[in-house]
Amino acid sequence: MNAAIILAGGSSERLSGLGIPKQFTDVSGNPLIMYSLMTFQNCRDISVIAIVAAAEWQARLSGWIGLYGISKFEFFALPGQTRQQSVYNGLLALRERLNDDDRVVVHDAARPLVTELDIHNCVKSANGYDGATPVVEIADTVYVSTDGVRISALLSRDELLAGQTPECYGYGKYLAAHQRLSDEEIVSIRGSSEIAFKSGMNVRLYEGNPNNFKITTAVDLEYFKYIRETGDESLDIT
Repeated sequence: MNAAIILAGGSSERLSGLGIPKQFTDVSGNPLIMYSLMTFQNCRDISVIAIVAAAEWQARLSGWIGLYGISKFEFFALPGQTRQQSVYNGLLALRERLNDDDRVVVHDAARPLVTELDIHNCVKSANGYDGATPVVEIADTVYVSTDGVRISALLSRDELLAGQTPECYGYGKYLAAHQRLSDEEIVSIRGSSEIAFKSGMNVRLYEGNPNNFKITTAVDLEYFKYIRETGDESLDIT
């Protein structure tokens, strides 16, 4: 069985002008989170959905879940202090539903352009591995600066890759990796694959989808709105 954890607990500090977390803002008549939720609902590779969201948003989410027919939804989990703590809370919420040999697919609600093929490729790429994560090439030159003013070192972009979601991990091993760490250690984790790598899990990298960008800034949000307004029927969930 494959279960999805949709991360929707962020406060959108870089989009504070919205007045609400970006994952709940309206885009073309639909809450942003519903674009990815509908994709996971329609994907045959996913059987169960858990959503990490703040308590004050869970009632409204429940209403949307009923309105949009998200029948695979089963669990809410509360967000943690950091993204990785939120992932851990999602894993804990699924304990009574999943076995160790099941898999969990972690996805950011702020990536509304995820496709069913993206999810399928993620799950398929994990076959024979402890997990799989999509990556895309970095187009820009990358610098290291210790003081934020001057160049300290140059990195070869030929050896650098940017991670995306959805990511897929074996449930038992991934949960155990979190349970071996203290709260302080989990707080220091910067990405979902970091904890898997440090615990010795064999995680496969595979080619991601450049269109599956994460909405972080106002420019990102306006670009997504533009995509919707130009009539991309593949994202029509109404």
